Amino acid sequence: MSTAELEKLSSKEVQEYILTHEKDDVLKLLLHKREIFGLPFASVADQIIARKKIFSKAPSFYKESGIVYPSALNLEQSSSETTAKFKVEFLLKEFNRKNFGKVADITGGFGIDSYVLSQASTNLDFVEPNATLTAIVKHNFDILGIQNVVYHCSKVEDFLNASSRKVDLVLVDPSRRDIRSKKVFRLSDCQPDIKSLLPKLFNITNRVLLKVSPLLDLQLGLNELEHVKKIIVVSVANECKELLFLLQDNFSGEPSIETYSLDKQGRVVHSFCFTIGAEKTAHSDFGDPQLYLYEPNASILKSGAFKLIGEKFSLRKLHPNTHLYTSSVVLKKFPGRVFKIEELAFNRSNIPERKANVITRNYPLTAEQLKKILKLEDGGENYVIGFSGMKKKFIVRATRLE
Repeated sequence: MSTAELEKLSSKEVQEYILTHEKDDVLKLLLHKREIFGLPFASVADQIIARKKIFSKAPSFYKESGIVYPSALNLEQSSSETTAKFKVEFLLKEFNRKNFGKVADITGGFGIDSYVLSQASTNLDFVEPNATLTAIVKHNFDILGIQNVVYHCSKVEDFLNASSRKVDLVLVDPSRRDIRSKKVFRLSDCQPDIKSLLPKLFNITNRVLLKVSPLLDLQLGLNELEHVKKIIVVSVANECKELLFLLQDNFSGEPSIETYSLDKQGRVVHSFCFTIGAEKTAHSDFGDPQLYLYEPNASILKSGAFKLIGEKFSLRKLHPNTHLYTSSVVLKKFPGRVFKIEELAFNRSNIPERKANVITRNYPLTAEQLKKILKLEDGGENYVIGFSGMKKKFIVRATRLE
């Protein structure tokens, strides 16, 4: 995207067109137009598509007129405004600060993290090697009234080699795609390679917040990194969204693992904190399903606190590899979903209109396969849950309490 195209996309007439047609079928629009306002219509169509996506991902970038959006890939890789706000609130609380002084986002991207972090900082260095992205972010930040950002269109290595000033915090979110745009998960395969950059990062800061793929195995990350003080797992609406490593220079103790489950508004619904050592020494009691079933939230499941969660709430686990728990008395503050078993042996005749929400956990069939075999459709208040116990497999009918 050239500077001229950026200016045209942000012009009043183009913005009015985007707003007028933001709910239209873009494919139909593309059939009738090749060019509009001196721009390829595909460029305008991309903005309409992006605007649909940004509505829930970053409301601040939706509300203001004149905002220009990057490619679909850049938008996909960006944090949401919800998780960006959580990160900043977490960091301020962690370091007992009301705001930060100088900070740096060395993998700027579309800038949602930088936008939120800049509002809690005196000065922010925004580092991004892509000239188009840097121009888009500067343009958008000007519209959003962000004036305390210094833009560096350069590689991370060049920025670090040229930088001599200390900052309170460095935020890093490496690209998780290789040169062929194929997804990668190991830290050493990401760009930039955070492991090799750590010595230079600790020359300018004592604290680094590293965002990695939610699919990364926690132990694999710990094997590749040094000075990890905390691992933070964040889920939104019970979907794991971010896996964060907080690194502190010279830290050598056992890292803690903190899990946070947020609702769609970004409020913390549940939190659970532990250490890997505590999980290793925890004990699981096993037993057959009783009246109530419990499934930990997505953050806890990602963290691997499979024994501790049962021990803390005095629950029996159904099987070492079935991460469901059970009790005869209901617990109302369990950090996850709670089900009441209505039938221990599934009977399809008790499913109105043959509609149910089908779930499988450590079961030979997927939820879709089981739903097809049982001839059920999605919906209704009933849950059909297939899982393995210590001695046999179960298909139960249940209702959800929480």
